[in-house]
Amino acid sequence: MNKHHESTGPADSQQITLRGPAELADALPYLMGFHPDDSVVMVALHGGRGRFGGRLRLGIPRAPGEWGPVADQLAESLISGSERREGRPDGIVIFLCQDSPDGESGRLTMERLRPFAQSLRTACGALDVPVLEALCISDGRYWSYCCPDGRCCPDQGNPLAMPGTTVMAAAAAYAGIQVRGTLRDMEARLAPWQTPDAASEQQQALDRALPSLVPRILDERAKAEVAKETLALARTLIGRLGRTRPAPEAVSDFGDDQLISDDEAAAVILGLQDRETRDKAAGWMEGPDGLSALRLWRTLARRCVGPYGEHAAAPLTLAGWVSWSTGDEPGARVALAMALRADPEYTFAQLLHRACNEGLDPEMLRRCLRGDDGGDGGPEEATTDTEEGGPSAEAGAIRGPALHVRRVRPSANRERGRGSARGRRATDAAGATPTTGRPSATRSGTARTAAARPGTPTAGRRMRDVRRYGRRGTGTRR
Repeated sequence: MNKHHESTGPADSQQITLRGPAELADALPYLMGFHPDDSVVMVALHGGRGRFGGRLRLGIPRAPGEWGPVADQLAESLISGSERREGRPDGIVIFLCQDSPDGESGRLTMERLRPFAQSLRTACGALDVPVLEALCISDGRYWSYCCPDGRCCPDQGNPLAMPGTTVMAAAAAYAGIQVRGTLRDMEARLAPWQTPDAASEQQQALDRALPSLVPRILDERAKAEVAKETLALARTLIGRLGRTRPAPEAVSDFGDDQLISDDEAAAVILGLQDRETRDKAAGWMEGPDGLSALRLWRTLARRCVGPYGEHAAAPLTLAGWVSWSTGDEPGARVALAMALRADPEYTFAQLLHRACNEGLDPEMLRRCLRGDDGGDGGPEEATTDTEEGGPSAEAGAIRGPALHVRRVRPSANRERGRGSARGRRATDAAGATPTTGRPSATRSGTARTAAARPGTPTAGRRMRDVRRYGRRGTGTRR
């Protein structure tokens, strides 16, 4: 799950007015940068013309018992976050996006989610911000929870517009806004391997590397040498990837996976658990080197299989950082949110996630990394690879027309509801620091499973010390 906060374009840019539910539903992927499947999306509106402001996305809680508390938390989060940035919203638009399991019963999905939509409307009304429209999008159709008129909102729903045929699609193409596919597709590029044979071989490689690397990383005299080896190997792999032209996006990940051996991946994954090594690797963030580094971090994230899932926090955070640094804010939010699922207390991911959602300029951090790379040098220094080869809670700021919503019907939902609930902190929402009704991802790192590995009863706990603290015994989490 991921945070979302996007600003509109300049005030003097071309304006597009969206009229009614059909155009709102069509605009959603362009607002987010992808199709937010299995998600609740809330968008703040400002001014008499309904200018789009902050937006928030959260995975739809599976348990209906969570819907009420989550609705309270999301409403408070979006409104308070908007107040800090652009002022109190004048209205809110809600989208519930979830396909049916069989692809043929979207109406049943819409009816099942109706209580959640009503909870969200009530929660916003309790804070004196009306919900101007609440839409359900399922199986290529949309329904309005606010319109009682069957002539424009029939029971069977209305079909979504064909992709690329609307005014919004034309404006997005002109502005260079790219829709990446579904959120599920974006996460799949970073998720651990699921193929049993490949995952088993990679886990064996990690198991082999763990007993030799962890003690050296924890040894103050040896850790510098491990860092040097890790960065040299990473530079070699980045150079190898850079000399291989990426295939089309649908198959490029498979090609990258074939270029890196299990043992190479294991060595870099474990070496990056040291925060100082990871910080030096973060300096590879720009230009062709940055794009090749991003391919490496994605590949390593996919290699964090089985009990090594928590180790993915480091490569996922680096992938998120490079994506953000190179202007891919949707990809950055997805990677950083997945890093926080892998390790909710990974501070570097927390800081980057918040900075990205706050709309900060990554140039400040780039300047710090350019001026303090430890003398390590960039990927272009790699000269050891002799193989032959050929030569990125989500959407960022809208770089183009400002978007507005015409109020096509009066709000009928200023109901007073429950007060805001204080619940668990979210790993995925936007505009502020909200809470969520969905529990954090179960940790699957080596700290819990190391005792089951012969010969390494405490390696996992010691590895977590390396990840969470720069040096054993220090109290500053990074």
